[in-house]
Amino acid sequence: DKATDPSLSEENWECIQRFCDQVNADTQGPLFALRLLAHKIQSPQEGEALHALTVLETCVNNCGDRFHSEMAKFRFLNELIKVLSPKYYGIWSSEKVKSRVTEVIFSWTVWFPQEVKIQDAYQMLKKQGIVKEDPKLPEDKILPPPSPRPQNSIFDTDEEKSKLLARLLKSSHPEDLQAANRLIQSVIKEEQEKSAQVSRRVNTISEVSENVKRMDELLENYRRHELSSADQETLQALFQRCEKLRPLLFRLANEAVADEEALAEILQANDKLSQALGQYRQVVASQ
Repeated sequence: DKATDPSLSEENWECIQRFCDQVNADTQGPLFALRLLAHKIQSPQEGEALHALTVLETCVNNCGDRFHSEMAKFRFLNELIKVLSPKYYGIWSSEKVKSRVTEVIFSWTVWFPQEVKIQDAYQMLKKQGIVKEDPKLPEDKILPPPSPRPQNSIFDTDEEKSKLLARLLKSSHPEDLQAANRLIQSVIKEEQEKSAQVSRRVNTISEVSENVKRMDELLENYRRHELSSADQETLQALFQRCEKLRPLLFRLANEAVADEEALAEILQANDKLSQALGQYRQVVASQ
């Protein structure tokens, strides 16, 4: 609260540093810190939100891999996206705050190129037209980049493949070098497929959220007998599209069974979709 006090004209670096120290000292520090920071960044008070963004950037630079790992999850990224989205807090968030949030997310795509979820979140903002163009990062305001993280080789997670590749590359036999090339190509293809899965999941969950929200609005008007014939057609089309999304969510859940966080997001989206379809049948189909 002291570090993000909206009455402060300048940053309270002593409090910010103490906050970072607490994050590093507590095993659950990054998780709790990001929940608190998300709440402050979404504040309707511009000063409070801007101070919270400075605290966030300072944590990125001082709180290491545990903080980076939590920060790069959709759970937190979605909270930042809400500040920009007109469907959430983007309606009343100030342009200054939205600009800073955009700069922060974009800077992470530069500093953490290996974090697929950050890349996907930023690309989704561009695809939806929320971000029109990449921001120019002001050198006089940006904090120094975080301490260098080792670039994760795509072979890091598979020790056997890593050893095999090293042996093949050291060989002087042409067939071994060809085998090394095939191995590299197969791993790259596997990584690309994983990235495509993430993109499909993000886009599908986003579409479910948008469709369910729109269906809820139209159903409310339907109950009040205030729905035009054109809107009735829209409602029916949404219902049909939502029915097609259910098997797609089921396939995504099968793909993400090893990723607990992703699976939870898919199941949550499926619950919302099932409720919306149930409401439609109860309100419209019954009549």
